[in-house]
Amino acid sequence: MNDPSECLLAVDLGLRTGLAVFDRSGMLLWYRSRNYGNKTRLRKAARSVIDEAGTVHVVAIEGGGDIAMPWISEIERRGLDVIQCQAHVWRRDLLLSRHQRSGADAKKHADTLARKIIQLSGAKKPTSLRHDAAEAICFGLWAVRRAGWIARFPSGIGT
Repeated sequence: MNDPSECLLAVDLGLRTGLAVFDRSGMLLWYRSRNYGNKTRLRKAARSVIDEAGTVHVVAIEGGGDIAMPWISEIERRGLDVIQCQAHVWRRDLLLSRHQRSGADAKKHADTLARKIIQLSGAKKPTSLRHDAAEAICFGLWAVRRAGWIARFPSGIGT
């Protein structure tokens, strides 16, 4: 049986990292953006971020390369499930084709979608929403569905 307190941590990789945590029902619990400034601090952050997220069962990572390795190592050390993909993969399912013509266009529409997800979840409304946090929110909802935690996206979300 699944523990209802289990959560999914979505990470939009980068020196400025977007984070979002979802419960098993697909509700957004919290989100934020963190600026680690350099790769050394970013490498050290994976452990504390996973601890901060709660009872993490799945970590979803958008991106790859050497910046993903500290996250992958910590996920493997803990025996957690991982979902890893590039932005164009989740964007296909959540954004219309015309909203993906450029990276800037996709980020703008991800912001709009993230605000809708925040509202539907009843999460705290942002005073400002950085694009990395917005993308972590969108990617996180996609990953919740990919993990099989929800059968479909909420009404009005997705293509």
